[in-house]
Amino acid sequence: MDEKRFSMPLLGDDFPEMELVTTQGVLKLPQDLKGSWFLLFSHPADFTPVCTSEFVSFEQHAKEFEDLGVKLIGMSVDQVFSHIKWVEWIKDKLGVNISFPVAAANDSIAEKLGLLHPGKGTNTVRAVFIVDPKGKVRLIVYYPQEIGRNISEFVRAAKALQISDTGVAVPADWPNNSLIKDRVIIPPPKTVKEAEERLKKYEGFDWWFCHRPLENN
Repeated sequence: MDEKRFSMPLLGDDFPEMELVTTQGVLKLPQDLKGSWFLLFSHPADFTPVCTSEFVSFEQHAKEFEDLGVKLIGMSVDQVFSHIKWVEWIKDKLGVNISFPVAAANDSIAEKLGLLHPGKGTNTVRAVFIVDPKGKVRLIVYYPQEIGRNISEFVRAAKALQISDTGVAVPADWPNNSLIKDRVIIPPPKTVKEAEERLKKYEGFDWWFCHRPLENN
């Protein structure tokens, strides 16, 4: 029996081209957002408790994403009229105005992004894609339907990705790492001579684990 194969982008790939019908009009990705970071997140279904809590949280963090130049886009396979009614319900019942567009994904779009949960009908998984200004996929995270996401982590990840583009790495739990706090990690040396000089230029535990303050960026 042949299994249906789904293709989806990998880290560093171009985000696949698609035209989305959203609550704020038609959006062509990644073309319409070239030159800007964006975060596309999918949810299993409108009018469900976990998804509602996530939408409220994304909106509560919207200013932080905006400050980083990251545009938010929600998505599920529900039709756009369902999105419109749900967003209206969230505003009326919970007092939260969803400011970002919510897209209706058809089967083709869902397959491009690997959004359909195996064995669970047509519900979409909880996926997150962070895409850079060149249209490259920089982060992919998938959650099961039963677990709501920690939206603060995606703010942290977006900021860390932008910092990493300056030529450094970011440690675990940054900016509250237990070893080096909010400092950033220097890339490993490429030659013996660089290794010998590394601890003369930077603080560190060894030549392969050196760090410096973030403000040097």
